[in-house]
Amino acid sequence: MGTAGYGVGAETRGLLAAARRAFVQHGRVRAQLEECVRRLDEPLRVALAGQLKAGKSTLLNALVGQDIAPTDATECTRLVTWYRNGPSPRVTAYATDGARADVVVRRGRGAEGLPGAHGLTFDLSALRWNPGQLRAAEHPAHQGQAGEVGHHTNPGREVDHLAVEWPSEELAQTTIIDTPGISSLSRDVSARTSHLLAPGGNSVELPNADAVVYLLRRLDTSDVEFLERIGAASGAHGFGHSGAQGSSGASGTSAPLGVIGVVSRADEIGAGRIDALNSARDVAARFATELERTGLCQSVIPVAGLLAFAAATLRQREYQAFEALAGVPTDTLAAALLSADRFARPDLPLPLPPELRAHLAARFGLFGIRLAVTLIRLGVRDSATLAAELTQRSGLDELRTVLDVQFAQRAEELKAHSALTALARILVANPGTEADALLPRVRTLLADVHGFTELRLLGHLRAEELPFAPADLAELHRLIGGAGVAAHRRLGLPSHTDVNTQRDRALTAVQKWRTRARHPLADQFMANACLTAARSAEGLLDILHEPPTTPFARITLPRNA
Repeated sequence: MGTAGYGVGAETRGLLAAARRAFVQHGRVRAQLEECVRRLDEPLRVALAGQLKAGKSTLLNALVGQDIAPTDATECTRLVTWYRNGPSPRVTAYATDGARADVVVRRGRGAEGLPGAHGLTFDLSALRWNPGQLRAAEHPAHQGQAGEVGHHTNPGREVDHLAVEWPSEELAQTTIIDTPGISSLSRDVSARTSHLLAPGGNSVELPNADAVVYLLRRLDTSDVEFLERIGAASGAHGFGHSGAQGSSGASGTSAPLGVIGVVSRADEIGAGRIDALNSARDVAARFATELERTGLCQSVIPVAGLLAFAAATLRQREYQAFEALAGVPTDTLAAALLSADRFARPDLPLPLPPELRAHLAARFGLFGIRLAVTLIRLGVRDSATLAAELTQRSGLDELRTVLDVQFAQRAEELKAHSALTALARILVANPGTEADALLPRVRTLLADVHGFTELRLLGHLRAEELPFAPADLAELHRLIGGAGVAAHRRLGLPSHTDVNTQRDRALTAVQKWRTRARHPLADQFMANACLTAARSAEGLLDILHEPPTTPFARITLPRNA
């Protein structure tokens, strides 16, 4: 889409096609390039990362709206697990030598026949391995499977990762990668996450994730150091104060560009009180200030993951239990909810059996129980309404909105960043061909593509103090895609606004922000932010003047003299 750098996916495909022609006689390299092309057509890959017991698997279940990830501390939580859409539920283990084995899935049961609080369990105790090697292009995120060669049991074979296929609308749009805790007592377990998201060295490795959701229970040194590794590897610091398009998009980049922070288990911050999310928002704001000042996260959102997941899977029997608790005198129930163990004691005068009370505490937490009972007392009269209210108050809806604006609506840019990163590493590792001529353009795109610049600026904008009126700051945030990437959203107009009005608004924005950039008192960061907004508006003018299907010229390699 013109000079603002939109439509990067099309140019990325052109560069990959040119590279494939240059490496037509190099089977291994060509396979790597074909993998890059396939990645552009696959769903966006989002990794969940964070310290041990941060609540990654619980948040995954909440986002998908189904109980598909084990949440108890088993061997599965020590492995990288890929979740993608599939025609039927299936879990496959992959060994380090390429062999694979089907995994038995068991579902725990809770009180009165309800699903257990810890949901599914993946049984890795007796895997029957198929020793057939994966082909080079076959990866756990792909649908293809190696052919059956015969099954063998080998207890000594090490599981490298798991791949879960599950019918899900969410997974049809986004492949989710659940990673081990970075602060695991096992150094090897922590290294799996580091290697997945920020691989080091000079070897050619395709980026595994396009974006990251990083879960925080507190903000300590290990969190900051890990986020800094991701930021340094992705070029996320490229905006900064040295230019609107930093120079960090070199061939060494290998990590995801988009990172969103989540203050997980937010209900625990307020000790399960009814106002716990308010305390969590204050904590999230403090984390955001510290992280966004360095561009390590684009947003930080508080989420009560346990409550969000329980609300998404609320059963009628659980709603009836909350109704019964709502009839208990307030002081009696408050005393019972001093702790989870006390709430489940059989000698308490409560209208629910102890097993069901223990189930509710494990599924919803004390915060969720207090909130559900309060909502029923305030007038909620059915399970569907209660589920919606609990979801909204869990912070999940806010997180979904941020994920949509920052990730889903920018999926083309994020996937292109991953593909360009891989292409740069391939070209550097395999010099001496016609494809060498492509490397300067690849590096330029990584550094200068405007969509990437917008993402980097969004990571800095709220923490930097710009001397603008609130209305101007809101306009700047909108123009660079902070409220959505559609033209009318960037311009702050209704969706039905006619094209001429949108053009006039975009032209006014170009003039306004270019003038601001030239202000004699503007420092470098302010000038770069204004220029970025102006370029975003110029990109909108291109869109509004040209059909969205305008073809891109095919990229060709220069002929040798």
